[in-house]
Amino acid sequence: MRPYYDRDGITIYCGDCRAILPTLEAGSVDLIFADPPYSEVSLAWDALVNGWLPHAERVLNASGSLWCFGSFKYFMRTLDNYAQDWKHAQEIIWEKHNGSGFLNDRFRRVHELLVQFYPARNRWSDIYKNPQYTSDETKPTRRTKRRPTHFGSLDAAPYESQDGGPKLMRSVQYVRSCHGYAVHPTQKPEGIVRPAIAYSLPPGGLLVDPFAGSGTSLVVARELGARAIGIELHEEDCAIAVRRLECYACADS
Repeated sequence: MRPYYDRDGITIYCGDCRAILPTLEAGSVDLIFADPPYSEVSLAWDALVNGWLPHAERVLNASGSLWCFGSFKYFMRTLDNYAQDWKHAQEIIWEKHNGSGFLNDRFRRVHELLVQFYPARNRWSDIYKNPQYTSDETKPTRRTKRRPTHFGSLDAAPYESQDGGPKLMRSVQYVRSCHGYAVHPTQKPEGIVRPAIAYSLPPGGLLVDPFAGSGTSLVVARELGARAIGIELHEEDCAIAVRRLECYACADS
């Protein structure tokens, strides 16, 4: 199939991911990064898409994994699809500054999930990982602590604890949404996309986004010096993704 866009290691195909993923070589992909429709509103762009997960599993290599955005309702609805060929690894909770949803009789939902899976045929110890750290510039200080008595170790030896300095990023991430400047209905901010991609995509590796939308994951992959394939059903969104990529290309030149 002829690409819609192909430049500097970033390729975009305009079409259905269920038709394009099977054309990719098995075991050739390092990371699948997906933001599929959640099927929570009665709009065409949010219609549930089934049948893409087996194709995603096929193209991942032995160290590859899948990060997928979704609501809890979405994952409950599609649980059987994930349980068949995938194992759960971890999740990031994206805390947004503004809520989503249209119901006024429930707690205001201000979060979405970003869940990591890996193929059940592989071992977690073989999956690529590059732990991400905070940029805390506080000078590291060490303190001596003693384990609390409720741990059942009354006479345990003291241990050292470090305050300040870089720490592992938390699983709950506050990042402002794209409200007010989004060019796509479900556009995700680079601030929530980048840590997951940097964690799971090896240098120079290949990312595939089956629901590329406005191309945020492709932009991040390019910034990280990786290769990427984006698949997007709607040509108008492909055009938006190309414009964003070209802006970054011009900025680098």
